[in-house]
Amino acid sequence: MTPRYRVALAEDHIVLRQGLRSLLEKDEDFEVVAEASDGLEAIRCVQQALPDILIIDLTMPRLTGMHAIKDIKTMHPEVKIIVLTVHTAEEYVFESLKAGADGYVLKASDFSELATAIRCVLSGKTYISPDISDTVVMGYLKGGKDREPVSGKDSLTPREREVLKLVAEGYKNREIGDMLCVSIKTVEKHRENIKRKLDLASTSAVIAYAIEHGLVSR
Repeated sequence: MTPRYRVALAEDHIVLRQGLRSLLEKDEDFEVVAEASDGLEAIRCVQQALPDILIIDLTMPRLTGMHAIKDIKTMHPEVKIIVLTVHTAEEYVFESLKAGADGYVLKASDFSELATAIRCVLSGKTYISPDISDTVVMGYLKGGKDREPVSGKDSLTPREREVLKLVAEGYKNREIGDMLCVSIKTVEKHRENIKRKLDLASTSAVIAYAIEHGLVSR
């Protein structure tokens, strides 16, 4: 009997994650060996289960999928990664591939496309959903310098984006500092920079911005 490919799922919406697991395990080629509800859990799942492939969302609590991809690829470059997301903007596709993702699939796709993407990536190729592939090609041909920023968050550093996300999720400065291994003063400085760069006057405005731009779920 041919061994099944070992799959890990990182998705914070439980119903969607359970649905994915059910669909995958109906296919004789796949076996779901681990599940995670945020980026930090995704890293732990990969370390413990060592799957052949990880399917991960970008917008998740605590640690974004983008950051989790970078960490996982650093520690386990052999693990293939497919992003499964609602984000269609060119920026997200390029950043995901730059972080180390091997495939990019939209949640609007049907399961057959996801299965195709998994097999394609496991064979050593890169897969991008057909609905956005033209956009990606045009962006590549234009070159990074010619692409206009999608939103003001492009001006934020990776650390500032992480702080923005954690603030929007309701974590206090001390909790954020503990998660990111930085001082409270550093967190406060990041918050000031975020408000200045995004022209936001209050924490409630920061939360509204993060929700509007898909950095956290409502």
